[in-house]
Amino acid sequence: MRSTNTIPSTRTFTEFAKQVDYSLMDTLEADPQATEDGDDHLTREVFSGHYVPVTPTAIPKPKYIAHSKTLFNELGLSQELALDELFRRLFSGDISVAQKPMRPFGWATGYALSIYGTEYTQQCPFGTGNGYGDGRAISVFEGLFNGKRWEMQLKGGGPTPYCRGADGRAVLRSSVREFLAQEYMHSLGVPTSRSLTLYVSSTETVRRPWYTKNSNSIDPDILMETPAAISTRVAPSFLRVGQIELFARRVRNNEHQGSIKELEMIVKHLIVRNYNKEIDPTLSFSNQVVELANLFLERLTSLVANWIRVGYCQGNFNSDNCAAGGFTLDYGPFGFCELFDPRFQPWTGGGEHFSFFNQQVAAEANYQMFWGALRTLLTGNAEGLDRLDTIRDGFAAVMNQKMEHMWTKKLGLDTYNAPLINEMLELMVHTKVDYTIFFRLLSNIPNKLTDLKDSFYIPNSEEIESRWINWLKRWRQHIINRGDQSEISAEMKRINPKYTWREWLITPAYEKAEKGDYSLIKELQAVLDNPYDEQSLEVQKKFDRIKPKKFFGAGGVSHYSCSS
Repeated sequence: MRSTNTIPSTRTFTEFAKQVDYSLMDTLEADPQATEDGDDHLTREVFSGHYVPVTPTAIPKPKYIAHSKTLFNELGLSQELALDELFRRLFSGDISVAQKPMRPFGWATGYALSIYGTEYTQQCPFGTGNGYGDGRAISVFEGLFNGKRWEMQLKGGGPTPYCRGADGRAVLRSSVREFLAQEYMHSLGVPTSRSLTLYVSSTETVRRPWYTKNSNSIDPDILMETPAAISTRVAPSFLRVGQIELFARRVRNNEHQGSIKELEMIVKHLIVRNYNKEIDPTLSFSNQVVELANLFLERLTSLVANWIRVGYCQGNFNSDNCAAGGFTLDYGPFGFCELFDPRFQPWTGGGEHFSFFNQQVAAEANYQMFWGALRTLLTGNAEGLDRLDTIRDGFAAVMNQKMEHMWTKKLGLDTYNAPLINEMLELMVHTKVDYTIFFRLLSNIPNKLTDLKDSFYIPNSEEIESRWINWLKRWRQHIINRGDQSEISAEMKRINPKYTWREWLITPAYEKAEKGDYSLIKELQAVLDNPYDEQSLEVQKKFDRIKPKKFFGAGGVSHYSCSS
């Protein structure tokens, strides 16, 4: 996943500004009720338009914490640019530094919400869905870097018309988590939004519910003053399934005369932004829509299979948290499975329906909403609707195929073996294994059970051990039949990471950061940037360990609310 570009082409803020290219604001329509200067920060209904021009609210006295050297390299940005005064001011919310051809305002977008295929408007303060959208996420830059288009969005950049009465801020805790998680997922080879920079205010704090130290409470038990921070996330676009869904809802509800045009425009924009290399622009629009449905299904199913591969759980996988480009988006209530449990769900507000192994079902529900929105564009086109429906009906089969392929590769097999894999998963639950450590040890092609026991949380009965020994023998026979064990082992180690996200190791990083010590964030960046490498013995002793008993049931570590 490393970029070969090591020679920066952009060294100054002026050079950076010249790379701006506003495809979204230039081709889509602004809310006609919006202000021209972006001074639009009070909660209100937005009835039409694809975006609202809005200025971010800068955090006072911003202080640099970190930036992604990897992403800077990919974008051709000088590493020193992260410390440039104007660059720092822009990405801590002060858009007054914008230089032409930049515009002195950013933009926020509205979207709809569906949970498991059920449309919701309760989260909208007006009960209509017209107040739901980017409440504290404000895009401030869109441009071309080394021939690729990227959008840069401030998380915690202050209130927008969609803020629903909140302050529009993000706390340092959640900002550190999102900053580290996005780049870690990229290093794992999982499609994701990316992290550019992380700045914290030296003076502004915000109050959020959280957990007292050593609390075992399920819900937060204290209100904490936490530094306000702004992280900048980067993606080819931030278009969500919920956005496409919003405009389709407006068409179905006959909300205004231009609704069908707005839906067509945003779907065309999605194709250009995220699928331009795959969808032939000379095709008729209806054929492009059908091809879009097919490509998104492929990307979404591959994405979820990748999540399961690396142990990731998107704890709130609604349609508004589902990127229409088919990558991971919105690192709020997320976690990585340590002690293996198919029902793993760290977010206290998520429930089992968004648990680790239920993500396939949630993905299908989100796809259902996307498919339904696209159907609105093909009204009267019987052939197009039939093709679209056929694609939709094949979702489960494609998802199963992707999962089978993932398990096959994860275990180093040449073909999918359901009995072998299902028994392994059953034994993993009974044995209480660490998900990441188990598969990494298995990648060594062990010939005895003791070689796997470093991944076991508890001792096991003779019956379970006997079953493991039998399973290991049968699995090894499949590996032996494939050929060169050293080559198979190397293949498996490129799929099964050595280092994973462990919340109990992340927590000290943001706790230290709140006191002005960013050293552990830097250390975690280095470790998580190379998750498949063996790294040093010192790193292994610190980061390659099963979860200590004291962290099980600990509020803010084993489980947490979405207070961010």
